[in-house]
Amino acid sequence: MVRPTYQFRALFDGTTVPVLENVVNFDEARQALLAGNIANYDTPLYQARDMDVGVFKKKLAEAIEHKHRPPGPFGPEYPLKNGSKSAVGGDWAWDNPILYHDFNNVGMEFQVTEMAKNNMEFNTALSIMRHQMLLLQTAISERV
Repeated sequence: MVRPTYQFRALFDGTTVPVLENVVNFDEARQALLAGNIANYDTPLYQARDMDVGVFKKKLAEAIEHKHRPPGPFGPEYPLKNGSKSAVGGDWAWDNPILYHDFNNVGMEFQVTEMAKNNMEFNTALSIMRHQMLLLQTAISERV
């Protein structure tokens, strides 16, 4: 793979592409966790996991405000809601008023709703990124 030169990196950094790239990466990692929660819906003792959206949005806003490169990547080392650093370990305690006999706390409706919201954010970020790429392509080719 050819690495972009400094000039091309500066061209991309002057757009919203780095911010959108981080949003897409975060949403992708979060979607995997939410899908895992649904897959373990009937697993005894399974505790639902999720990434802390508030922390992500705060770090992203700080990076935008200070004109720094956004905080990525967002993978298994990104903090979960309970402060754990691993998406594989740790659980996410949320206020679920229903007590299940197998101590599983996965609420199917909640998980599906969160997946739908996450998917909408992902698709919106990709659409904006696609539009940015088309604008850059037009600028580079000097077409109107």
